[in-house]
Formats: sequence, structure tokens, C-alpha cells
Amino acid sequence: MADSAPPSSSMDAYKSLGLVPNPDGSLTRRSLSPSVPAADETAAADTAVAFSKDVLLNPATGTFLRLYRPRVVPPNTKIPVLLHFHGGGFVLFSVSTMPFHESCCCIAAKIPALVLSLEYRLAPEHRLPAAYEDAVEAVMWVRSQAAAGVGGEPWLREYADFSDCYLMGSSAGGNMVYHAGVRLLDADLGAVKIQGLILNEAYFGGVKRTESELRLADDKIVPLPANDLLWLLALPEGADRDHEYSNPMAGGSHQEKIGRLQKCLVRGYSGDPLVDRQRMFAEMVEARGVHVVTKFVDGGHHGAELFDPAQAEALYNDVKDFIHSTPSTSRSTM
Repeated sequence: MADSAPPSSSMDAYKSLGLVPNPDGSLTRRSLSPSVPAADETAAADTAVAFSKDVLLNPATGTFLRLYRPRVVPPNTKIPVLLHFHGGGFVLFSVSTMPFHESCCCIAAKIPALVLSLEYRLAPEHRLPAAYEDAVEAVMWVRSQAAAGVGGEPWLREYADFSDCYLMGSSAGGNMVYHAGVRLLDADLGAVKIQGLILNEAYFGGVKRTESELRLADDKIVPLPANDLLWLLALPEGADRDHEYSNPMAGGSHQEKIGRLQKCLVRGYSGDPLVDRQRMFAEMVEARGVHVVTKFVDGGHHGAELFDPAQAEALYNDVKDFIHSTPSTSRSTM
């Protein structure tokens, strides 16, 4: 492990992230990417590969789910359900941010699956564990839909295989997959069966620097000063980066549960400053007896699949292979 001192930098981390701190502790966020509305069957373009719509989750917290279904659903089938958590260091972005929206459309079409992308609360206005609590609440909403029968949300009622559910996230969303997953191990999920966890370029941290963090300290996507600022804004006040939310490898309250996790797909890129921590996470859960599938790609960078169609296709194929390697009692006939 490398030295814990950050490299010297003149970077204005707030400015690099499009953030302006306000006196009350909140942030003004400058949009780094356009937002797009949901588009259901009545509004989608003729070329759309999937339809989407927003469903309120919790009016008190303002959370909602953006649901995606393929334009073409295989006849006489139920399809997997993917709870999706977007990236952004727990501080940035939304389900409506264009690259995340387009990615979810493609995932829904390529798998095919129902994708439920969570609009969770952001830090520092809502520090961790708020995002984890929202993720758990989203899963419990799916449980309620599985029990609702004819009164449930129409797309889920018609297409969802509640016995074939997955938690999936990229970057901060990958971190959420793990923390929501361990919290749900003892929950009564009714007919909902979580079959696997998909962590793409998961966002983990720690006080002591890794080799990849130092080697890629000036990375264009996750430069070290910006990475440090995101953790400062997201973690509970007074916590450092060895807190269990950031660094589950350092211990924490869920250690005894880790071995009970469902099978995991852990992906990353060698050109990502966070890749060493992603490898450490995969080794930790595998050492506890979890079945882990690792896909570490040479080259690339953090979020590569949002910019590079070839990397996006590789992600979709890895997710599809992972899901279809899991036997489902109802993936065939309704």
C-alpha cells in the first residue's frame, strides 16, 4: 500500500466538479450533462429501444424510480428486474442525467430486463447512509408490487419476474449495491428474490492511498483532490475515509453478514484510479465464501462505458451473461 499523503495540487476540487458551496452547507450544482425526461409508449421516439416513466417512491424525501422496459418484450415471458443506482460520488447527477438515462434504456433492451433506476438523496444535504436507506426502501417497494397483484404498477405486474431480481450500480451506485445488499440479508422480501449483485467500477475509498490512486492522481475523471472532496461531502460529519461506508475492507458493523451475500459481478478498468480498491473488495467478499465473477478490463477509465460504445457493449454483455448464468424458475413461461 502506498503512502497516505495526497499529492500536492492546485486544483479547485469544487470547481472541477461543477459545485459551489453555500453558506448553509448545501451545494449549488452546475449541470455537467443535460437532463432528459422519461418517455413512455405515448412519448418515445420511433427509434427508442426502451420506454420509461417515473414513479414516486417517497413523497416525504422526494425520491422516485424511473422505470424502463424494452420496446420489445419476448412473448409469454417474465423478465428480470434490475434495481439500478447511478454514479456521481453520492453528490452529483440524477436518473435523468442523459448518459445514465441512455445507459438504462440500453440495459433494459439488451438483457432484456425491467430496470428501476433510483433517484436517491444526494450529499451533503443528505449524508450517508441516506442513499443506502433509499435503496432499501426501493427494494421494499418492489416487494409491495410483488404482493399487489392486479392493483400493482402495470409494467411490473405484466413483465416482472420477482424471483429474478438484481441490484446493479456503477461508481457510487456500486458502493450502494454492497451496502444495500448487506442490509437486506435479514429483511422479509416476500416473493422478491435477489439473485445477484452487480458492482461496476464501484466507488470505495480509504485513508492510505493505493498504487492506482497515486499512479492516476491527475486522472481526468476522478482526480485525487476531487475524490477526496466527494468523500468529505458524503460521509457522516467527522468521519474519515476508513469509515465502513467508504472502506468496508477496514471492518464495520456488517462483517459477519458478508459471507451470506448473493453472487457478485465485480467489474473495473485498469485505467481507473479506484481499480485497486475494487480488486480488494472482490478479494474480501470471495474470501468470505461469496461466489464472485470478476471482469477487470485492460485500459479504459472510470465511467468508460458512458463515453465509449465498445465499452458499453462489453458491460451489457457481462451483465447479460451474469444474469443468464442464474437459473430462473419463471424466465421462460408466464
